[in-house]
This record gives sequence, structure tokens and C-alpha cells, in this order.
Amino acid sequence: MSQPTMTQVLDTARWGRSHWKLFTVVALNYMLDGVMFSIAPLVVFLISPEFYPIVFAANLLAETTGALALGYLADRYGRRVMFTVSLVIEALALILLFPLHRDLTALALLTSLMTFGIGGEFGAAYSAIAELSPAKHRGKALMMATNFWNIGAAVIAGQALVFSAIYADVAVQVEYLLASSLGTLVIVGFTRVAFPESPRWLLVRGREGEAVRLVRRMTGYADEILAVVKEAKAATLAEAFAKYRFRLAVLAVITVAQYVTYGMMAYYSPYAPGFAFGVESAPLVVFTANLGASAGAFLLLPAIDKARRKTVFASFLGGFISSLTVLASHELASATLFYTSLFTALVFSEWAWASLSALQSELFPTGVRASLVGFLTSLTGISGASVVLLETYMTAQLFLALAAVIWLAGLASAAAWLVKGVESAGKPVEELEIT
Repeated sequence: MSQPTMTQVLDTARWGRSHWKLFTVVALNYMLDGVMFSIAPLVVFLISPEFYPIVFAANLLAETTGALALGYLADRYGRRVMFTVSLVIEALALILLFPLHRDLTALALLTSLMTFGIGGEFGAAYSAIAELSPAKHRGKALMMATNFWNIGAAVIAGQALVFSAIYADVAVQVEYLLASSLGTLVIVGFTRVAFPESPRWLLVRGREGEAVRLVRRMTGYADEILAVVKEAKAATLAEAFAKYRFRLAVLAVITVAQYVTYGMMAYYSPYAPGFAFGVESAPLVVFTANLGASAGAFLLLPAIDKARRKTVFASFLGGFISSLTVLASHELASATLFYTSLFTALVFSEWAWASLSALQSELFPTGVRASLVGFLTSLTGISGASVVLLETYMTAQLFLALAAVIWLAGLASAAAWLVKGVESAGKPVEELEIT
């Protein structure tokens, strides 16, 4: 019987204690990200609603910078170290924000520093899940871990609703929100030490001994393991951009479509001029949207690792249709219909996020995986900032109509992937690199 390669041992391993540790660390991290990303949309309307375009655009552009810079560094220096660096950046910003949040400039700068760290985590986190999880569980692990963003956002928005009902003083509401966020930070900080390095990354970097020892520890495999690099020839960014043009083009469109419409509907719509339910509805919008997204992950759980192309197409088809119902219910100014439609739309938004996150993490070589995830994430920050700045010149109805158009663009790209894309569910990432 021939000896298995290290990657074969990783891909065929049973889901065990080490995988649960990795999942828990990444999931709690995304819960913190959901909390921190929601701070600006939940606080700005209380302090200075007219200041929102500057704050939100700055946040999104900072996320772009973090995704590009820290994603690239995660390929050079490892997933573990950059995952830790991003938390340190976020922690520093959140701690400073507590005493300085009344200053609008400090609010913009510090929430942007948070989103810089958040953007930087995507490359390291996605890569770690893809490179360490058994192949048949890769999609589920990534979807459920990143779904904790939605859970964290829903929790902090729910707390905002509770605090506003109990306390009339805006300053007290904001301080309780920030104190709650600091508590989440402390919990996540203690778990971060359990985040492992990626054996695949170690192998690409020529550290075979460390890689094999880590695989043995994670999987419990005791027999001989071959430390063999079976990586695609496109090992540099320039070669990857040339070789994977179709993948990158499709992923660029669907990533931007999902992420931008998520922000538009879940965070920014209450700030649009003429929003039917007023800017004061921001906490309820954030809560309802992220509650729907949280539920969406559980609904997709049975299918995510069976047919990636079909789930991508189904998510964008459902997202486009439900975005039209959001638009219609807002026109009718029916709160019941609007929030029901919003919940449903975000179910499909989560399906889209889960599907494209899996594709981003598995379709590119290990040596450039985090960099390309960072690149794709950076496009969302640039496009999202552009939409936020344009929002001031639109009515709320036009803003929601734009969201439906963006969903339609995503649907067209999802259809192209359905017809011509690679089916990646359950396959080793090395196989996908050379397909």
C-alpha cells in the first residue's frame, strides 16, 4: 500500500477535536467582526446622522486596504501571524474608541482602523479553513464559521434596541454598546492562541517537518506521510491572474454583488433620503437583516458541500427576486411586509456569501490564496464606498432599486458559473488548482 501524501491525510481525515478548535476560533472571530463592523451604523445615527457618508465610506476603503495588505502578508508570513496581527489592530481601535467616540473624527478614524483589521482577516481565515478542513466538510465549516458575523451583528443590534428602550440618554446607549463590544473582544482574544498554522502553507514554504508534525497532531494519523507539494504552476500573483481569468472575473462580480447589496440592505438603507421608516429604524434594520442571514446558513447546511455551482445560482436567483419584494414593500411603506422581505432577502444573501466564500478559498493555489481572497475582498470596499457616497444623491426607493440591479448583475455571473464553472464541492484544493 502506497504512503498517502500530507494533503490526502488532511482531506480524508475525520472531523475531530482539532477541527472543532479551528472552527471555534474562526467563528468567534467573525462574531467579533460582525459586532465591530456594526458599531458605526448603529452609533452614527445617534450622534450625527448627516456625517454617515464620510464614516461609512472611510470604513469601507480601510477594509479594502486591510484586505490587500494583510492578505498579501498572510501568504508571505503565514495565516496564524496575520490573523493575530489583525486582532491586535481591531482591539487597539476598539479600546481607544470607548473614551473618544464623541469626537466625530476619532469615530471615523477608529472604526476605519477596525475595518482595516476586519478586511485583513478574510485572506488568513478563509485560507486556514480551506487548507485544514476535510474536503467533504470544507463548505460547511467555512459557511458556519463566517455566519457568526451575522450572529454578532444581530446580537449587537438587538442590544441597541434594548438600550434605546431602557435609556433615554444617547451617551449611555453608546457607552453600553461599546462596553458590550469590549466584552466580546476579551472572549475572542483568549481563543486566538488556539489558531494553528496551515500545513499546506508550511509545505509550500519548504517547512516539511513542521507541516507533517502538525498534520499528525491534528488528524491523529500515525503512519508514514509523504510531504509532497502538488501545487499548480501558477505560484505567483502575476501567473495566477493570467491563468485564472474566468474564475477571477466571475468571483469579482458575485463577490461585489453580494457584499455591496448586503451592506445596502442590512446597514445603509435607513440613511437614504426619504427612507420610509426613518433613520431611527437603523437598529431594527440591522437586527432583522442579520437575523435573516443567520438563519440562512442553517437552511443551506445540507446542500453547501454537495453542489457548489447550483447553490451559487440559487442564491443569486433568490436574492434578486427577494430584492424586488423589498423594493415593492418599501414603496407601499408597509413595515410588516418590508421587514419580512428584508429577512428573506438576507437569507439568500447569506447563501451567496457562503457559496462565494467557499469558492474564493478553494479555487486558487496555496501560495497566493490569501492574496487573491484579499484582492476580491478589496473590490467590495471600493464599490461599497462608491455606493455610500452616491446614496446622498438618491432617494431611498432609488437606492433599493440599485440594490436589485446589482443583484441582477450577480445573477448573470452566477449563471455563467453554473454553465462553465468548475464543480468544487468535496474536491481537494490541489485538484482544483490544476483543473
